[in-house]
Amino acid sequence: MIEKLKIALFLFGIFFSEATLFSQELEEAPTDDLGNVSDAFQESFFEALKQKGIENYELALEALQKAEKAAKKDPIQEAVVHFEMAKNLTKLKRFDEAEDNFKSVLLTTGERIDVMEALYELYYQQRNYTAAIPLVEKLAKKDDDYKEDLANLFHRTKQYDKALKLLDELDEDWGESVYRDSLRKQIYQITGNSEGAITNLESKIEKNSKNEQDYLNLIYLYSQEGNTQKAFEIAEELLKNNPNSKKAHLALYKFYLEEGNTTDAIKSMKIVFKASEIDTAEKYKVLSDFLNFVSEHPQFETELESLIPLLSDSNSGNFYEQLGNYFIQKKNKEVALQFFEKGAALDTDNYSLIKNTILLQIDTGKFTEAANLSENSLMVFPAQALLYLLNGVANNHLNNADNAIESLEMGVDFLLDDPKMEKDFYVQLSKAYTQKGDTKKANFYAKKASEINLSN
Repeated sequence: MIEKLKIALFLFGIFFSEATLFSQELEEAPTDDLGNVSDAFQESFFEALKQKGIENYELALEALQKAEKAAKKDPIQEAVVHFEMAKNLTKLKRFDEAEDNFKSVLLTTGERIDVMEALYELYYQQRNYTAAIPLVEKLAKKDDDYKEDLANLFHRTKQYDKALKLLDELDEDWGESVYRDSLRKQIYQITGNSEGAITNLESKIEKNSKNEQDYLNLIYLYSQEGNTQKAFEIAEELLKNNPNSKKAHLALYKFYLEEGNTTDAIKSMKIVFKASEIDTAEKYKVLSDFLNFVSEHPQFETELESLIPLLSDSNSGNFYEQLGNYFIQKKNKEVALQFFEKGAALDTDNYSLIKNTILLQIDTGKFTEAANLSENSLMVFPAQALLYLLNGVANNHLNNADNAIESLEMGVDFLLDDPKMEKDFYVQLSKAYTQKGDTKKANFYAKKASEINLSN
């Protein structure tokens, strides 16, 4: 019995982290009722774990078949084996067999969360959302976090009324969510039943005039229908019933802009930018709208300058990237570069921002900065051929021929069918070797560059 208990605990623990401890316990456990079976089971089972760890799933299954025989019909040991079999079969995309094994485990062990979660993942990989629903309904009873998954599954299986009902319940229990709001809007768009949705929201607002999200959803629906005036009236009603509402200004600023009321629009935007409860992505959307407005009405550019400090403490490079792109369109490269460089310092994983920053640094003659940024960025993006090229260009301008050659010769290996970039590499290599006085290699790369025909 002790042996069986150890295996049961192992099944429902964390396989890899507990493996050593389990092995020790098996060695110490008495085997009076199992004879040599425990040794055979243990050897095959851990061989299976080892093979799965190095992604040899077929060999893992072979070892598990041996462990299954060694289990000699013991239901707990077989459950251990079938759970592992199911996971290996899932990796091999043998989904029907994996499903059978997961279900076998559930029959033996009851509604174990870890097993149900693994089966849910399998159904989701298959996009078998219908089969996933009853499983997730059970999971949601054990863990409320699965209720959002259930709403998503209702949406994917076109059970829109159930999805909307559950989303409303979650908003009431947990508060508002950007994800749930987005899912709700998708359902409104798909069903086209805006009239029913509007009636439902108006009814909810009548019962509870303090729920901001209901107002915002209603504003969205009226806006989608093109009823701008009604949407504006709902936004004003939200502010009247909730004088401290910051989210009301997510709608109001746009209406003010459209009717030319720039003063009130800027007041609303400042409230949005200062509000901690408004998501950063929403703030960037507001900024983007205002940038578009200023592009068409450049006399308000000074107002833009007054808004920038309100978002300048952002930890994301997106804010500075948007501003940089705006000033690029205005052909003000120096100001654009200031924003790009601030953004690149904050967001080292934003390849587009990094690339554009380096290009602009080279364009404005900041070669030292371009060389440093491209070199540092190659630590994050070691396979991006363009970064090697830009590093070579910057170092050539700095007369650092050896650094340029090292970067360029390494970067050529990462080229993927890009004749124009390949030609640029050879041109820069020719320049670098010319600086070194190596005429032979300079001519060699110049010839290679000339042989690339870009006419097509």
